[in-house]
Amino acid sequence: MLDYQSVKNWDFGDITHSYTQRDTMLYALGIGIGAQPVDAGQLQFVFEQNLQAVPTMVSVLGSPGFWWRDPRTGADWVKLVHGEQSVRLLKPLPVAGQLVARNKVVSITDKGPGKGAVAVITRELRDQDSGELIAEGRNVTFLRGDGGFSAKGGQSDAGPEPLPATPDRAPDIEVELETLERQALIYRLSGDYNVLHADPAVAQAAGFTRPILHGLCTYGMAAHAVLKAVCGYDATRIRALSVRFTAPVYPGETLRFQLWHRDSASLQLRARVDSRDVVVLNNGLVELA
Repeated sequence: MLDYQSVKNWDFGDITHSYTQRDTMLYALGIGIGAQPVDAGQLQFVFEQNLQAVPTMVSVLGSPGFWWRDPRTGADWVKLVHGEQSVRLLKPLPVAGQLVARNKVVSITDKGPGKGAVAVITRELRDQDSGELIAEGRNVTFLRGDGGFSAKGGQSDAGPEPLPATPDRAPDIEVELETLERQALIYRLSGDYNVLHADPAVAQAAGFTRPILHGLCTYGMAAHAVLKAVCGYDATRIRALSVRFTAPVYPGETLRFQLWHRDSASLQLRARVDSRDVVVLNNGLVELA
């Protein structure tokens, strides 16, 4: 069972992450940008001339890895799932650099026996030389096998504030983006080597018909949809993006992103796979510059 004190006080240490223009272009290719190689907007993310970094690349920089597998956490790591992801840019992400990440567990909430637990981990990314804060991230993890942990120590934190529900009306904008059959094999080169996304035997053992796409790849595709439909492929326009993961995506599927204007500086977002009639991202919130 999850050990509250051990997890809440987990020492990740400072993580230095160096990345190059090549890494920036590879991340963009991994989320499907460049599918139209003569599109001038897309070329700004996959070609070294006038290169920009996709804002959601923040989510793969400075990761502590799959630390939940450490037996000191006490967590049933086999049953955990990535529930929500957010990033906020304080300034445009450089296309290359050396950043220092500071990860912190800010809350662990016991939903009760049989109902699981929720952990919130935040990350700061600072320029190594100046110490300037570049971006912040938030990961919400659902620990499906750890409900009831507070019976041991009596400690449980308030849960995270819920993301807003999507409007009950037709979307203002819709964008369709296709995924490649090999997309998970490209995206994993940005640092997530979980074999669930590559090995058919492992995927079948986990209950899937074949390897699934990384949730953070789908998340990056949400940024692509916003860049394409709203921002004219100007990366500086996206200040923050939050989503909830609601279902897996299989490589090769087409995603339909639905956007609603919330006000002049924000949008709400949802993504569907129409071929299976399933919502894969929900409760999305986009903040624009």
